[in-house]
Amino acid sequence: MELIIVCAVALLASLLTLFSGFGLGTLLMPVVALFFPLEVAIGMTALVHLANNLFKVALLGKHAVWSVLLRFGVAAVLAAFVGAWVLGWLAQSSQPLSYEMWGYQGQTTWLNVIVGGLILVFVLLEFSKTFAHIKLGPQFLPLGGTISGFFGGLSGHQGAFRSMFLLKAGLSKEQFVATGVMVAVMVDVARLTVYGQDLVANHDQVDWVLVISASLAAFAGAFIGKKVLQKVTIKTVHVAVSLLLVVVALGLVSGLI
Repeated sequence: MELIIVCAVALLASLLTLFSGFGLGTLLMPVVALFFPLEVAIGMTALVHLANNLFKVALLGKHAVWSVLLRFGVAAVLAAFVGAWVLGWLAQSSQPLSYEMWGYQGQTTWLNVIVGGLILVFVLLEFSKTFAHIKLGPQFLPLGGTISGFFGGLSGHQGAFRSMFLLKAGLSKEQFVATGVMVAVMVDVARLTVYGQDLVANHDQVDWVLVISASLAAFAGAFIGKKVLQKVTIKTVHVAVSLLLVVVALGLVSGLI
């Protein structure tokens, strides 16, 4: 069942994210976290994310703008190492948190609270008109790379900040997509060098069949998006996905997931 669900989500998310900017990791990681420990789920999602981005580089990489890529991407890579290290520290040192609410005795961890809180923040950002219209010049590209890379390393949620800065860089649609994909690949490689230690240590918990199957499903989604869609802006799907993210985020924060 988890194979079917994760692959379906990977295909749909990959299709939506190619032109719309709706992140694969934002949607896929919470779903994988339903079936695996959070730190393992983040690492597995990073593997699928990297494989899918490499596929998209093959499709669109020639349109990347290297001057923007270097100013944004180098800062993103350095910050991704920090974010991934913080994730590892939280996973190892986070103590259980007990709470009581309406007579219910629950337990969670700081890692769950932080990652769940980040998901909620990014869902709100997806719908924020103020966030979408923030004016940022090219001089802010290194700052944008730092912010995007850190959250990419910490939880895999880098797309909203990356889009906010790159959209202000005077790029065409093709250049925006291709440059963003190249940055995502750089961040994925950086964080996987850190996550890799946990993945090796927890290799018995990683479902490699699921990782490969989800990657192939994501390839199919990207290919369909490249061939069929100009831009996906389906409000009903957007709302439905965001509601799912809110439910999963609250589940993480509360310790129910």
